[in-house]
Amino acid sequence: MSSTSEQYDKIINICRSLYIKKMQDYGCAWRILRLPSLTDQIFIKAQRIRSLQENSERKVDEDESSEFIGIINYCIMALIQIEKGVAQHPDLTNEEATALYDRNVLITKTLMENKNHDYGEAWRDMRVSSLTDIILQKLLRVKQIENNQGKTLVSEGIEANYQDMINYAIFALILMGFAPN
Repeated sequence: MSSTSEQYDKIINICRSLYIKKMQDYGCAWRILRLPSLTDQIFIKAQRIRSLQENSERKVDEDESSEFIGIINYCIMALIQIEKGVAQHPDLTNEEATALYDRNVLITKTLMENKNHDYGEAWRDMRVSSLTDIILQKLLRVKQIENNQGKTLVSEGIEANYQDMINYAIFALILMGFAPN
């Protein structure tokens, strides 16, 4: 499990670095996005990954790994939006936004470690295409929960689905060799 934890941290460090650089470029403009807008951004990224997996021709020079990184960062932004609510204008300093990022990563990584223990790292025997499909399925679930004004009868809520998508995207990047042992 320490290998998974180390690989996870390597990927998060890459994602975090990009998040910080984009905040330097754009500030926290994403704070005005409502949750369904973030869900749709993540959906676009996941759909593009699936398209790349199914089609041999590419017209944009970005691979699956950059899209999985986007999924991770947009999911973390969504978790921050759930916690803070939507702002009318960018309202966080880069330091505050980074601290919120780090806190949500810690919570999500702890969830991964607990599930990874119970499931015996079963994800290591999965295909990247299956992880992509599961992310898309979770997005459809989130959209339905959003359509139900956030209410569920017996299912996990939106937050748990975003956390799972982060972890599945990280698993996909590990399986793709993005964070070698």
